[in-house]
Amino acid sequence: MDIQPGKPMRNIPFSPPDMGEAEVQEAAEALRSGWITTGPKTKEFERQIAAYCGTSKAVCLSSATACMESILRALGVGPGDEVITCAYTYTATASVTCHVGATVRFVDTAPDSFEIDYDRLADVITERTKVIIPVDLGGVVCDYDRIFAAVESKRELFRPATDIQAAFGRVIVLADAAHAFGAQWHGRMCGSIADFTSFSFHAVKNLTTAEGGALTWRDRDGIDNEALYKHFQLLSLHGQNKDALAKTKMGAWEYDIIAPYYKCNMTDVMAGIGLAQFRRYPALLARRRQIVEAYDAVLKALPVQLLDHYGTDHASSGHLYLTRLLGKTLEERNAVIGKMAERGIACNVHYKPLPMMTAYKALGFDIKDYPNAYNQFVNEITLPLHTRLSDEDVAYVIENYASLI
Repeated sequence: MDIQPGKPMRNIPFSPPDMGEAEVQEAAEALRSGWITTGPKTKEFERQIAAYCGTSKAVCLSSATACMESILRALGVGPGDEVITCAYTYTATASVTCHVGATVRFVDTAPDSFEIDYDRLADVITERTKVIIPVDLGGVVCDYDRIFAAVESKRELFRPATDIQAAFGRVIVLADAAHAFGAQWHGRMCGSIADFTSFSFHAVKNLTTAEGGALTWRDRDGIDNEALYKHFQLLSLHGQNKDALAKTKMGAWEYDIIAPYYKCNMTDVMAGIGLAQFRRYPALLARRRQIVEAYDAVLKALPVQLLDHYGTDHASSGHLYLTRLLGKTLEERNAVIGKMAERGIACNVHYKPLPMMTAYKALGFDIKDYPNAYNQFVNEITLPLHTRLSDEDVAYVIENYASLI
């Protein structure tokens, strides 16, 4: 075992949930109330999310994946359409396009960047393009000015197939902000920057409901927010035109099935956990920033590339601490991860590009077409970043990582 002499062994997990008595009490309250499925806590959680993000509405569903798929379906995206996203992301960003029968188009990252190559984005837009899904990786918001500029430059190619598409009159921007709840960019909250924004509240996320997600969207002429919200309710509840709350009203048992839709609603048990987390969230974000700044203070002087979490015009959610070991090979990267594990420190890699995965190779993608994404991957290491880390844990991670690179 490779442990520095005189250094006590620590056990530092990668991303455990930060739960306390407040979350237990909220979940217990939901259980005792009888509202264990979608009910008043879910509706309140939606209201608070919308207010926090600066939007008129938010809808909570069972996952960020369900949120992204639901808006693609609401937009009428399907066979014959194309959806563009970055090759450097998790499968959910792309799989939702496959779920609705549309075609995924990947764009490489920019050189030495974790973000999509904005200079190449416009070139990939065709008459079949309906949606672009940028990825706010690690909690850092993308450059949406450049994304919207690319979209506007190809406005004349857009061919709307539904009324909601016509209301935009251009390719629609759906942010995969699974990592970025609470992030800010140019003075605006993530959730009110892209046309639509999908958040994840999975167990490893900054704010968790165990499983779950939320979708927000900006106001737009020609789009009825209330009608769109009701459509999401139909999509998430089998196409049933009354939810459980409405059906409990005296004599209101009868309902209709509008269409054979899906089942992906959030429960009040989940929302209760989220409400408790929300009350703690400012402090959780502040602690994440402290940890990021402690890492940066030492690692910026070493031969590593770091994700730029904080600046004069942006603040991330501090979700992931991505690093790149400059000049190192994949084998050397894996060796460092192994040695960190021997010292009790769990690290991760974000991400193995999708064109390297079996499912996407079967769709015809080849990582050779995405060299920048591959170069980001081969020497990337993500360090533990979560609010259960003590100052001593942070120092232990820094000391051991610095000694290995």
